[in-house]
Amino acid sequence: MKKRITALFLAIITLSSAGCSSGSQSSSTGNIDDFIQNITEEDTTSPVTTAKTTTKKVTTSKPVTTTQPATEKPTEPPSVNVGSMPVLSITTEKTGPKALDFVKYPVASHVSKAIASWTPGYIIPDEPYYEACTISATGTDSKLQLDRVKAEVKVRGNWTTSYDKKPLRIKFEKKQNLLGLNDGAEFKNWVLLAEYKDYSMLRNKTALAISREILGKDGLYAADAELVEVYINGEYWGVYLLTEFQQVNHDRVDITEPDKNYTGTDIGYFLEYDGYYSNEDALHSFLPDYHGNAALVPYDGKDGSDQEIQCLNDGSDRYKSDAGITIKSKINSPEQREFIENYINGVYAIMYNAAYYGVSYTFTDDKKTIREAEDMSTEDAVRAVVDVDSLADTYILNELFCDADLYWSSFFMDVDFGKSGNGKLRFEAPWDFDSALGNKVGRIENGKGFYAANILSDVNDTYTTINPWLAVLMYEDWFQKLIKEKWTAAYEDGVFDRALVAIKNDKKVHKQAFANNYSLWKNNTPKSAVSQELCRAALYCSTEEEAADYLSKWLKTRIEFMNSQWHK
Repeated sequence: MKKRITALFLAIITLSSAGCSSGSQSSSTGNIDDFIQNITEEDTTSPVTTAKTTTKKVTTSKPVTTTQPATEKPTEPPSVNVGSMPVLSITTEKTGPKALDFVKYPVASHVSKAIASWTPGYIIPDEPYYEACTISATGTDSKLQLDRVKAEVKVRGNWTTSYDKKPLRIKFEKKQNLLGLNDGAEFKNWVLLAEYKDYSMLRNKTALAISREILGKDGLYAADAELVEVYINGEYWGVYLLTEFQQVNHDRVDITEPDKNYTGTDIGYFLEYDGYYSNEDALHSFLPDYHGNAALVPYDGKDGSDQEIQCLNDGSDRYKSDAGITIKSKINSPEQREFIENYINGVYAIMYNAAYYGVSYTFTDDKKTIREAEDMSTEDAVRAVVDVDSLADTYILNELFCDADLYWSSFFMDVDFGKSGNGKLRFEAPWDFDSALGNKVGRIENGKGFYAANILSDVNDTYTTINPWLAVLMYEDWFQKLIKEKWTAAYEDGVFDRALVAIKNDKKVHKQAFANNYSLWKNNTPKSAVSQELCRAALYCSTEEEAADYLSKWLKTRIEFMNSQWHK
C-alpha cells in the first residue's frame, strides 16, 4: 500500500506546481520512432521527473452511446455499437440517476483512507460493492452469445480503484463461459481490466498470451483474455480486457479444495507473494522468515557486483516494507495456516541451503521441520519440494516483462497435498502487467539488463529489495541450464514472434475502438492520474497506435537481450 500512497502524493505536489508536468518529452521535436530509438540507446533506468510536456492533438470519432431511460427498468438488452471487438453489456436492476454509482465512485478502503490522510477535505467514498445486473455478450458477427444472464458486478483492485475508469469483477449467479475463453470452460467469476495506465492497452493481453504458451507446455495455468467494448446501462464505457479471475478451480488453479469446515492439512493452498498481506485476516496471511532473512546475491550478469541484499527489513531502513504471503484459497483452521507457513519456510530453507551452502535438506514426515539428507544431491533436494520447471518458466516471464510490482505483489504460487497433488511448490497464474514491458519509469526503460532476480527498487525509489523466490537459485548451474533450454525452445518455436504480430494486428484492427476509448476517458494526457508513473517514452505516446509501436519496439529489444543471454 505504501508504494501506491507516496506515488499519488508526489503526483499531487508536482501537478500543482507552476505549469510543470513531469516524465515526458515534447511531441513536436520528432516522430515516435526517433524518440523511442533514443530511449533504447540510452541507459534510462533512473526516474525522469522534470521534462515539460506538449502533446499531439488526437482526432477521434465520438463513441456511439444509447442510454436507457432512467426511470424504467429495461426489458431487453440495450442496443450497442458492434465493431472490431465483441461487446459486453451490463444492465443494472437498479434504475434512476444513481444506478451507475457502483462503477463510478467506490475506492478500495485501504487506498481511500491513505488518500484521506494527506488530502484535507477528502471525503472517503464507498468501498467497492456488488450491484445486481444482467450481462449480455455480442460477438463481432453481431450474434448474441449471452443474453441477459443474472450476475453481480463491482469495482475490483487496489490502487487502480482510485482511477476514473475502474477495473470490474463479474460474479454470475450460475457458471457461464464468456466468448469462448479458456476453451469454453464455465465459471462464475470473471474480470474486466480497465488498462487505464497502459496507453497501448495491450500489455496484459500480450503478457498473458506469452505466459499461456510457455506455462501451458508444462501443464501450468495462465489466464485467457480478449479485448471487449463495454456498455453499462446503454452508456459506452470503453475498451476493457476481459480475462479470468485468479482462483482455485479445476480449469484454473487446479488444486484440492477443502470441504466446508474441513480442518485437515491435506488440501491445496493458493498463495500470493504480497505486500498487502497485512490487510488480510490473520487466518489468511503470514510473513515468512526467509531462512532468517539470509542475504541473497543479486543476479545482474556480473556475479552480483559484490552486493548482497535481504528481502525483509532488518530494522535499518524505516521506509522498507515487507512482502508476506496471502492465502488466496479457502482454509478453515489455524492448523491449516500454521501448516502452510511452516511448509513455505521449510521449502525456502531447502532452496537456500542447497544454493548457498551446498547442503541437502528434506522434510520430516509431518512436513513441519527439515533435516539434513546426506544421500541426496542439492538439485534433487530442491526438485523434491519445488516444481522447478514452473520456477524456470516464471523466471523467464518475469525477466522478459520487467514488472514494476515484482518485489511487491501479483506473484502467485500453489502447492497441493490432496490425493492428486504432489506436495511441490508450483509457480503459475501470472498477473498484472500494466506497469510492465517498459511502461513504468525507472524499470529497464532501454530494454536491456537483468531485472527479475536483481536488486529492485520500490515504486518511489525509497528502498531496495529483491524477489527471493526468483533470486535464490539463480547461481545454480543446473537451474541456469534449465532456463536456457526453456528459453531456447520458446524462442525457436516462435512464441515471441507471435506476440509481436498480435500487437501489430490489434493496433490496426481495433484502431477505431481504441480511439473511442480515449475520446471518452482522455487519460492519455501529460496531467492524467497516471502520468507520474510512466517512463518518458510511454508518456510521449498520444495515441494507442503510438503506444503499441513503443511496446513492440521495447519488447523486440528485450527479446534480443534475453536471447543473447539465454539462447542455448
